[in-house]
Amino acid sequence: MPHLPPGSRQPAFLQTLQMRDPVRYVESLRRRHGPVFRMKLLGFPPQVVVSTAELAAEIYRTDGDGSRAGALRAGYVPWLGKYSLFTNDGEPWWRHRKLLSPTLHGRSLASYPDLIAEIAAEDIRKWPLGTPFALQERMQAITLEVTLRLVFGVRDVNRQARLRSSLLALSKASGSASLFLMPARLRAWAEKSPLAMRLPFLPTTRTMKASAAVDHVVFGEIARRRDEEDREATDVLGRLLQARDEQGRSMSDVEIRDELITLLEAGLETTATGLSWAFERLMRSPEVLGRLREECERGEDERYLEAVVKEVLRLRTVIYGSGRLLDKPLRLGGYDIPAGWAAIPMFSLIHQDSEVYPEPQEFRPERFLDESAKAAQKSFLPFGGGRRYCVGAQLAMMEMKVIIREVLQRVELTPTDPAPEAQRMWHATLIPGKHAVAVARQHPLSRKPLPEEPRCPVHPAPSE
Repeated sequence: MPHLPPGSRQPAFLQTLQMRDPVRYVESLRRRHGPVFRMKLLGFPPQVVVSTAELAAEIYRTDGDGSRAGALRAGYVPWLGKYSLFTNDGEPWWRHRKLLSPTLHGRSLASYPDLIAEIAAEDIRKWPLGTPFALQERMQAITLEVTLRLVFGVRDVNRQARLRSSLLALSKASGSASLFLMPARLRAWAEKSPLAMRLPFLPTTRTMKASAAVDHVVFGEIARRRDEEDREATDVLGRLLQARDEQGRSMSDVEIRDELITLLEAGLETTATGLSWAFERLMRSPEVLGRLREECERGEDERYLEAVVKEVLRLRTVIYGSGRLLDKPLRLGGYDIPAGWAAIPMFSLIHQDSEVYPEPQEFRPERFLDESAKAAQKSFLPFGGGRRYCVGAQLAMMEMKVIIREVLQRVELTPTDPAPEAQRMWHATLIPGKHAVAVARQHPLSRKPLPEEPRCPVHPAPSE
């Protein structure tokens, strides 16, 4: 008999219900059972959860030979498609990774900060002054516009409106907590059953219909861009149309569609949520906000701004955990984990490790600047780790820094309630419970003019 880790003895049904508040539930299990414990959720294989970066590294070492991440996720997010980096494994995954990576790193990002700043400035211009509003919705509007311009390269106003509307509908439908809590087998049946698809109240029906509406627009955009044959385009869609693997093979329309929707899923909700938490924390941390505002106004380097972003993502982890399906037995923390189990580094616990982050509930960006920065960085896992490290991490960090700087230069934000906002589950992300409600006032020192119409380096306007 394998030496299994301790864990909850509740029925899987009750454990699944507890995941409505995953942060509190897994923290209670960690306190009771230690840094390695097991769980069982309806529709999922048995799970072993770890709460330290060292144990997470042991799981990541199985990448490519001993575990699969895509197999664990495929039934959970079917609207991403079978070719998605999120749901794929093995050689097909590696091929897509190599095709997609150049579009999201290094020189490919060089022209993006100016456009992101202009998009943010244009949206901030519309914010109500002196009236409470939800920053979560405003951050989502900005990150969606960034996705439309930088990922899809859409410049036509009418096509923008159609794609924007369908993407928001999919985001809303797929974010339902009832969809996440639905048993996997029942969900898989409901997503394919003609009978179930006639029941509009089911979360699966809403999600799959929203996904079909997105597909109609996205495939039309792919076909249009293929006809254009624009070899100078620098948006992600344009680059993927030109990409070739070592054998000279291009990506099919379906492959490109799956990666575009994956970038939407990863970039829209997670980045918008990270930004919402950033302002939720900054509004309640006047010393941090004051120092950051001063450094942004002086145009100093971004070391403190980057430390603020990292501390936000540590303290308010957006994705609470991401695992691997074990193909081989794994010795982990003194326990024997059988093949067929899911091994999950729980980011929300790893980021609260008091051995690495003293007083972990304190919002302290200096953790990533002082003598403890190396240890802090080693346990910093908001984008996962190992071979499956998030391909869009560099773009996400850049986007957060640019948008935070634009907001601080243009408005002053205050919370409507001084109490911290609770974490609430929205699909696989943890969002501010009240959507980061704030009151904005014009920043008295802001002198930066707002452009009347954002310029687009991806598709520059023709000269007159």
